[in-house]
Amino acid sequence: MRVPTISLGTLLKRVVLAVAAVQGATLLALVVVDYRRKKLRKPATFPRLPPGSVTVGGSEVTVYTYGEDLYRDMLNAIGQAKSRIFFESFIWKSDAVGQAFKDALIEAANRGVKVYVVFDEFANLVVPRSFFVFPKNIAVRRHPLIASGFRFPRNTGRDHRKLLVVDDLVAFIGGYNIGSLYATDWRDTHARLTGDIVWDVQNAFIDFWNLWSGRRRAALPDFGSATWQPDIRIHRNMPRNMVYPIRGMYLSAIDRASHHIYLTHAYFIPDQDILHALVRAARRGVDVRIIIPAESNHIVADWLSRGFYSQLLRNGVRLFLYQGAMVHAKTATIDSQWSTIGTANIDRISLMGNYEINMEVFNPAVARQMEEIFSIDSSNTIELTLADWQRRHAMVKFSETVLTPLRPLL
Repeated sequence: MRVPTISLGTLLKRVVLAVAAVQGATLLALVVVDYRRKKLRKPATFPRLPPGSVTVGGSEVTVYTYGEDLYRDMLNAIGQAKSRIFFESFIWKSDAVGQAFKDALIEAANRGVKVYVVFDEFANLVVPRSFFVFPKNIAVRRHPLIASGFRFPRNTGRDHRKLLVVDDLVAFIGGYNIGSLYATDWRDTHARLTGDIVWDVQNAFIDFWNLWSGRRRAALPDFGSATWQPDIRIHRNMPRNMVYPIRGMYLSAIDRASHHIYLTHAYFIPDQDILHALVRAARRGVDVRIIIPAESNHIVADWLSRGFYSQLLRNGVRLFLYQGAMVHAKTATIDSQWSTIGTANIDRISLMGNYEINMEVFNPAVARQMEEIFSIDSSNTIELTLADWQRRHAMVKFSETVLTPLRPLL
């Protein structure tokens, strides 16, 4: 009896289809688990610190760890605006908090303030389109769902930035989107900036706005700065210009570390360079600690992140799982000298794909403040040990392996 032969191409095709089917089944199972988990989720409770301010050169930095505190001060700044407002958000919900921001911006425009608004269309697909209808005295840019003239990666990045600048006097940047959920139930980090550094955040908005100026949208005036701020820098990922300095900022800072590295990240899916930099730091005796959500709002991101745990734990990196709430912060502090607060996660989408903005600070007082926040957050975590991690179920290990090829997508 003759045994039928299968060509190599046919065999490879069947293997690829089989792997895709297993991946699809795994993703479907995770979606079902996530749906049930969210229905049973209790109101969030977590420890937090009141806003604290530190003078840095010619600027002042105030750090927020609770949404209600932040939104109060942002709305107050908008309410006092006299000349112009730049407002940019990735997610902007149409709930009570979102409506309060919309009303405040409209009121400012009605009293003669020039108001410029940017939001990401993809991130707000579930928000009624009617919410984003503004009066004509507000200039609006919707970062498009699909950019015209498709060029990867120049025209594919989402606008993941969150910032507010009022009257050239005060700026806010950080991880907080706009919405009621984030006001009380998410642990995030944001910064309020005054003084010399405000020009840099303002310039970041102007440059982004002017990328798409033309016949339908007038360009904003672009003025230079008379002051250089050596203690704080604003880094911007700009896919349109193929510029991604935030990744380089992290790699340089991690490479410098000699005592400790404290990271807090909502989605931790590092590329090989950042992964190896953290491992090398731990091997040379640096105390490397990472706070990540025990359960984030994106279960697939959680499971892709889990694929790195074994290598990190085996090499002395300590992992702490945040309890009882979604920790959405994107922060780091190193050696009581260096800190960053911003919008960029440590994953490929943020570091090599999206429009992002991070503040880098070289200041011991800010670093001490960030270390205190890290300590408070750590009190609400459970440390994951290598022994505990190795005891996870074989099916869990299999699922993590199946999802490994998806890492480059996030």
